[in-house]
This record gives sequence, structure tokens and C-alpha cells, in this order.
Amino acid sequence: MKKFNALLLLIGILTLNSCNSSSEKKGITIHENNTSKISKELSPKEMLNEAYQLFKEGNDKASVELANKVLAIGKSTNNDTLIGKALTSLCRNSQRSMDTTRLAELSAGLEKLANQSGNHQWLMYRAHMNAEMWRLIGDMERAEKFYNESLEISFEIGAMGMYTIDHFNKSFVSIEKGNFYDAKLLIKKYYNLREENGFKEDDPYGLIALAYLLEQQENYEGAFEVTTTTRRLFKEQNVFPEPPDEKPLIMVENKVEKVLDKDLKEEILKIANSSTVAILLNKYL
Repeated sequence: MKKFNALLLLIGILTLNSCNSSSEKKGITIHENNTSKISKELSPKEMLNEAYQLFKEGNDKASVELANKVLAIGKSTNNDTLIGKALTSLCRNSQRSMDTTRLAELSAGLEKLANQSGNHQWLMYRAHMNAEMWRLIGDMERAEKFYNESLEISFEIGAMGMYTIDHFNKSFVSIEKGNFYDAKLLIKKYYNLREENGFKEDDPYGLIALAYLLEQQENYEGAFEVTTTTRRLFKEQNVFPEPPDEKPLIMVENKVEKVLDKDLKEEILKIANSSTVAILLNKYL
């Protein structure tokens, strides 16, 4: 009887393993075919949105594949909007590997498109993507030059979304160069512009710049409160920060982890659990 029960147990385990293995293989197949399925079901605009989401989640391979499909559609239909947005999407992907050669090729494509169409939007995206790349690499002089170019064009053409976000982006350059006064002004203006233009409240992105500012000013307790709140808000809003923005956030987190003791961090965590963007801006700016 014992042998029979043992045999039944063994058969059950083997069956379970077989099912798990089959399920895993099925999951892999679905994952590998995912971009093909997406491209058939979604419009080019929706494909670009999905490419951006995949990029934020770190899946550059799938993101690039979708962007290239949209680029091909744009070229075959002479659709400048699809071409420009696909090139911009691919510029963003080049950031992860800091591939400046690829960025230069894509930038040339955006510049050519702008000259052919007369649409300066593509020059704005070119400037913005170059600024992001050079900030990520650490060349702040070059990054600032491109941010200024992007801000000038976005203001001229009324692209208030880009105009707003580049105030946040440029604040990192000011912090890196030790110009804390200008950094504060840029962070404040970023949130003021968001309010003026009806963008959603409680945006955690600007808090990354605030955390970096506080860390550079050696206010480690404040930096820890802000980084902890930022991560909580990202999680609650299902937001994935982009590489140039997450890099300083990680750096601040690593720094405060070393300098603050466990008990103090526990106290700050209790405060951060209920902190909001408005509270932190009033407290530290």
C-alpha cells in the first residue's frame, strides 16, 4: 500500500512538472510573438505608445521593433508624423546603451524631415533627445546647449508639454554645475507650468530633481523623504522613470542608504507614507 501511494505521489509530481513546463514554454512563445501580435492589432499611433511603454519597462528590443515597424509604415505612406515620431522613439532607445553614433544618425533623419516638411517640431525633438543623451553621459555643457535649443523651439511653436518638461530636465544640469538657485527656480517653474497648462497633479517626476538638489546640499534626511515618496508615487501611478531621470534617483538612494542610520530612516518612512508633492515642495522649496 505504501509503495502504491508513493507511486501515485511520483506520478502526480511528474504530471505537475510537465504542466508547468508546458505552461512556461507557452508563455515564452507568447512573449516572443508579442510584438508581431501587437503590430497587427494596434494602429501606428497605438504602436508608438506601446513602444514607449516597453522602453520605460526596459524592454528595448521589443520597443525598437515596434518603432521600426511604424517607421516603415510612415515611409511607405509618406506620413511625416509617423516618420518623425518613430525616429524620436528610436532616439530614446539609444539612450539605454548611450549609443551616440546611432543618436547622430537618427538626429540627422529628424533634421532632414524638418527641412523637408518645414515643421520645426522635429528639430525640437532632435534637441530634446540630444540633451537627454548628453545629460545621461555627463556632458552638462552640451546637454544645456540642447535643452536651451529645445526650450526656444517648443516655446515658439507652442509645444507646452515639452516646454514644461525641459524645465525639469534642465534643473539637473544646474544642480550638477552647482547652481542651486537656478535649479530651484527651474523646479518651481516646472510645477507652475504644469498647473497653468492643466497637467495632472501629484506628478512625481519633479521630485527626482528635488531629491537630487537636497542630496547635493547634503540634506540627506530631506533627500530620503523625497526619494521614498517619489518611489511610492511611481508605484501608485504605475509610472516607470526614464533612464536619464532614474539615474540621479538611484544615485541619491545609494547615498542616503550609506549616511543615514536605520532608526532615522524608519522615522522618515512614517512621514513619507503620507507625503504629497505639494507638501514636499512647500517644505523644501
